[in-house]
Amino acid sequence: MANVLIGLRDWVDDRLPIMRAWNTHMAKYYAPKNFNFWYFFGVLSLLVLVNQLLTGIWLTMSFTPSSEGAFASVEYIMRDVDYGWIIRYMHSTGASAFFTVVYLHMFRGLLYGSYQKPRELVWIFGMLIYLALMAEGFMGYVLPWGQMSYWGAQVIVSLFGAIPVVGDAIVQWVRGDFLISGITLNRFFALHVVAIPIILLALVLLHILALHEVGSNNPDGVEIKKNKDANGVPLDGIAFHPYYTVHDLQAVVVFLFIFCTVLFFFPEMGGYFLEHANFEQANGLKTPEHIAPVWYYTPFYAMLRALPSKLGGFMVMAAAIAIMFVLPWLDRSPVKSWRYKGGLTKIALASFVVAFIFLGFLGSKPADLEIFGIVSTYWARIMTIVYFAFFLLMPIYTSIEKTKPVPQRVTMK
Repeated sequence: MANVLIGLRDWVDDRLPIMRAWNTHMAKYYAPKNFNFWYFFGVLSLLVLVNQLLTGIWLTMSFTPSSEGAFASVEYIMRDVDYGWIIRYMHSTGASAFFTVVYLHMFRGLLYGSYQKPRELVWIFGMLIYLALMAEGFMGYVLPWGQMSYWGAQVIVSLFGAIPVVGDAIVQWVRGDFLISGITLNRFFALHVVAIPIILLALVLLHILALHEVGSNNPDGVEIKKNKDANGVPLDGIAFHPYYTVHDLQAVVVFLFIFCTVLFFFPEMGGYFLEHANFEQANGLKTPEHIAPVWYYTPFYAMLRALPSKLGGFMVMAAAIAIMFVLPWLDRSPVKSWRYKGGLTKIALASFVVAFIFLGFLGSKPADLEIFGIVSTYWARIMTIVYFAFFLLMPIYTSIEKTKPVPQRVTMK
């Protein structure tokens, strides 16, 4: 039997290079041996992506993409379909888990300079994944056809109307109607289930291929390809399989424990994962008291509300995402990792993280909320300035600060 299986493998391999691909990307792909906690979130992102795809397929089997049947079909899934409630909660909790691990994955890139040469394309593909993920999350958010789904779509889609000359035409084109209606829901369903997942999977593949072409970064920012033995194997590298596949299993187990705890005990997360207003069917004649997007969009929503001009807010929100694409060319530091960067970079990165989290909090609250006697709109303007200052001042503070010497080989600290 073993000989038969080996023969079958070799027969397939002669026609489809499975073993070559396995060796290139797993068995003989040498990753730095000093990966730490922050390097778990890449594989966790893949894990959550698989969860979203599988649960999404099962949900489409019972979902009705129409304004008359969408809300009722979600209730049918929750109440009547065998294990429908757990599949729905796995998908809704998975959406928040996806953004959580992606944000932490992006933070690791900022922490260790994983966007710097020669990994600029890896970062750009990663940002395109993030952009596709935001679109995917928004389209999926509309599908339950609850109050917050409807009015959230109304607010976000109407933003395109701020674009001069062509804005109104774009809004009508996106809606497919003069108002958010069943045709809007139907086309969002098609995009959420078919178009964007295909784009997302293609970008993930390109992201991994680009990464494996130049090699993984590490906490020291040292290129392990510079130090190889007589066989061409990096001295500071180890084969991804079996070492890191086993190593990552511990992160997967811990993640699944946390994920299942949320899933079974508080899947709504106090209204942050599933808003209370979304358990009420969409009604175009009844506006919710406070309209806010899901938590993973709230930093950009706070920037949108920070400016009194609709066009200005839209431009700032778009610029906040676009500026991250040019990050590899803003950092002028001769070192990658923040272990060896100066104090200015550390202060700037810490300020950026605080500003982003604070903006997320502000975006989830009413615009007239007062914090320490200051209206949240003004806090949002201050935090938006801090957010952009991190990027716009980067060429200056990374050029003038004093850096520490980088070791020739990776360290295990």
